[in-house]
Amino acid sequence: MLEERIKQELKDIVGPENFTEARIDMVSYAYDAMGAKGRPDCAVWVTSTDQVSAIMQLATREKIPVTPRAAGTGIAGMAVPTHGGIVMDVMRMNRILEINVEDRVCVVEPGVVYVDLQKALAPHGFTLPTEPGSSVASAIGGNVATNAGGLKGAKYGTTKDYVLGLVVVLPDGRVMKTGTRTMKTSSGYNLTQLFVGSEGTLGIITEITLKVVPLARRTATALGLFDSLEDAGRAVTRTMSSGVVPSVMEVMGRYLIQAINEGTDLQLPEVNTMLLVETEGYTRAEADAQMERVVEIFKDNGASDVKRAETEAERADLWAARKSTYPVTARLNNSILVEDVTVPMSKLAELFREFEKVVAQYDLKVAMCAHAGDGNFHPLITFDSRDPEMVERVEKANDALFRMAIAMGGTITGEHGIGTMKAKYMTMEHGEIAMDVMRTIKRALDPHNIMNPGKMDLNG
Repeated sequence: MLEERIKQELKDIVGPENFTEARIDMVSYAYDAMGAKGRPDCAVWVTSTDQVSAIMQLATREKIPVTPRAAGTGIAGMAVPTHGGIVMDVMRMNRILEINVEDRVCVVEPGVVYVDLQKALAPHGFTLPTEPGSSVASAIGGNVATNAGGLKGAKYGTTKDYVLGLVVVLPDGRVMKTGTRTMKTSSGYNLTQLFVGSEGTLGIITEITLKVVPLARRTATALGLFDSLEDAGRAVTRTMSSGVVPSVMEVMGRYLIQAINEGTDLQLPEVNTMLLVETEGYTRAEADAQMERVVEIFKDNGASDVKRAETEAERADLWAARKSTYPVTARLNNSILVEDVTVPMSKLAELFREFEKVVAQYDLKVAMCAHAGDGNFHPLITFDSRDPEMVERVEKANDALFRMAIAMGGTITGEHGIGTMKAKYMTMEHGEIAMDVMRTIKRALDPHNIMNPGKMDLNG
């Protein structure tokens, strides 16, 4: 419990209206979107870099843990206060400070919601193309802290590819500016990228300079149907090495297709595997030419049918199927675990097939999908969290998934981050020397371990 004098100092910094220790708020801040738990002692809503700096000076002096939090849409536990202390909510720092299309940059505060930034950029003909699955709710600060990816990673990459500069408050309260607003720089260590994906363990991001890109003027969308997972995997590999780079290449497995049909009125063909693909161009002819090549590859690699979206309504139906993944799967039991590993694209079909064996071994219900264009696999494991034996089977299946991904030259997370959920697997992916270097950086910037402690296995 925090002493009253500390609570009063916090109120003096942010104002009493921006401080809370109410039980209902503490419960709300005790978990993220996947249910990891850890209750704070209090929370503050910050509105400026100066406030963040003053709070971090106080926290350093008193050795109080601080957990930064944006929208709380993460599913790996990185925004959960496992060591109590202060939750610092940045969602009231939600201004879009600048949009400059001549320089192709925008500057935002961390609490700006992704979809709101997209709405502001659209009239200028520009976009931040990362598009995480939680885009209607997730905040840019959280996207940066986790290096979030999304549906268009095949062509556009992840958040790190668009962060040009940051303002960061260090654990001792010092305010540091990193990077530039130029498209390139070779000046000094790349401190900007050190903080992208750091999950709030090194400092608190209070301002973000982002590169933006022109909106695609035309798109073409299609759905490939495959009776064989291997054929679908081969179609993905051949497409991505053909010279065509789709903006979207999404895989949906048979159990997921069944769940979508049970939970919606879309009535998808119940095949083994579906591939949702989208191409973009400056003109309709450019987008269509790319799609024609993709359709040709699909058919050459065993597609039983390829359905082209001829109207915007048909395109919306195809996207509705993919975007219904989480809600339809979540209805199948009282709990769901959404996993996230990435392997080289040529290994994705093998990972699907090998994990299906694990699913059968542990008698689980798993809806499988993937961002196939960048090898990012997302099994959605449904289970009854009240059944200890079933929970144990889920944990064993999850462990097998991580080990398979690493054995195939992959990673335990492509976009969701490490947090608490995957911390114990860090040493599986990263060698002893790499972990030592990470921990050395953590100790150098945060010697008292007050900055989001308990995450990413950085305590050593």
